[in-house]
Amino acid sequence: MATLPRCRLCGFLVIFLSVLGGAPATAVRLPLTRVATSTAADQRGELTRQAAVSLRRARHLKDPERRRRSSSTGPSRTPLASHSYGGYSLTLGIGTPPQRIPLVLDTGSDLVWVPCTRSYLCSDCPGGAAAARGPVFFPRSSSSVKLIGCRNPKCSWIHPPDFLSRCRYCPVNGSQPDCSPACPPYTVLYGSGSTGGLLLSESLQIAAGDSAVANVAVGCSLFSSRQPPAGIAGFGRGPASLPSQLGLRRFSYCLVSRRYDDSAGEHGTAELGGAPASSIDGLSFTPLLQNPSLGSPFSGYYYLCLRRITVDGKKVKIPHAALVPLPAGDGGTIIDSGTTFTYMEERIFEPVARAIERRVAGRYNRSAAAEELTGLRPCFSPAAEGDDLSLPELAFHFKGGAAMRLPVGNYFAVAGSSGAAVCLTVVTDAGEAAGGGPSIILGSFQQQNYYMVFDLDQERIGFRRQSCLESR
Repeated sequence: MATLPRCRLCGFLVIFLSVLGGAPATAVRLPLTRVATSTAADQRGELTRQAAVSLRRARHLKDPERRRRSSSTGPSRTPLASHSYGGYSLTLGIGTPPQRIPLVLDTGSDLVWVPCTRSYLCSDCPGGAAAARGPVFFPRSSSSVKLIGCRNPKCSWIHPPDFLSRCRYCPVNGSQPDCSPACPPYTVLYGSGSTGGLLLSESLQIAAGDSAVANVAVGCSLFSSRQPPAGIAGFGRGPASLPSQLGLRRFSYCLVSRRYDDSAGEHGTAELGGAPASSIDGLSFTPLLQNPSLGSPFSGYYYLCLRRITVDGKKVKIPHAALVPLPAGDGGTIIDSGTTFTYMEERIFEPVARAIERRVAGRYNRSAAAEELTGLRPCFSPAAEGDDLSLPELAFHFKGGAAMRLPVGNYFAVAGSSGAAVCLTVVTDAGEAAGGGPSIILGSFQQQNYYMVFDLDQERIGFRRQSCLESR
């Protein structure tokens, strides 16, 4: 795990110091584009990568405190999400005048951060050197930029109280010229990567031509490890998230089908604000739940009340305790735009996989080769080359009667360009104990071509199937 020592971050702070509204009443509609996170042309290789990073992200979301416990030195480490964000970004304006920066929409984290200054370093980032050449924010080109102070309440969004108790008092007479009252540098750790920098107060413009919202806390990241060539817009439930800071009572997104050619002319949409969700036709609603472990990192996730899972209409036998968030924080289902492939604990995954296998038994062959190469299972190959595969329906049934009946392209993917096999795009921690955190993480691959509405006023999520594809 790549991190920078405290002295280097302080050096960045010295360099930075030397160069230095409200929610929309109507919906603002923005393009939501796929972010290419790999240069690999081989589809099987991309499936392998997505399976691995989805599992790493799931492990982090299930135990975000693990990264905090692992270090006792250096800057405070704020637990957030993994580096595999599902690959969907929107573009926002940061600063005055606005600098348009792409940000990955991530409902599993809170902090909004952007690649910052010409000194921005991105090591081991997908896309190689191109990631480091992506759009960056230049603070000294903005007339509205301010460093957030150490005693500013917003500083506590990224640092624990015991860390902030060490804030230095800087005399106004300048008798201590090396004293900085700024919020200490942050290092945010993800499932397999990190980012770090300084917390700013800045103006944020949602859509080009709109009025800007002042005094939004934005991370100015000076280094990153294993991050895509974009910043992150945290859409979680914590105070630092974009919905919380903008006072949004509703937001929605529609994720275009995830292909591996990353066609530049195709995108979905994100909507921030707007009319009540009840005025939108065709939505099925289910309540949002609060994790009973209040004050823990789990309280920042969007929990859904999943009642059952069916395969071809038949209920899969799953332990009830796995579907309910318990006081210790474990169990339950969250929805996360930043996880690619859905994660299920082994006690849930195995019954689901067996139910699918029983439905195709005798019709298709298991492809051990595809399973070994991709890390996904089960994988099936047609009995004869060129045959179509008819696969069982997978459905999630939620409280309130809402059912997400997935099209086959949302839970099976072709492994290889020849179509020799298809694999279930669900990951699990095989052989590991259930542990803490959510039992199921509903990822972006399963949300393709669903219009997802987060109704924060009524504490519920609505969804409907539709084509999300739009052209520029």
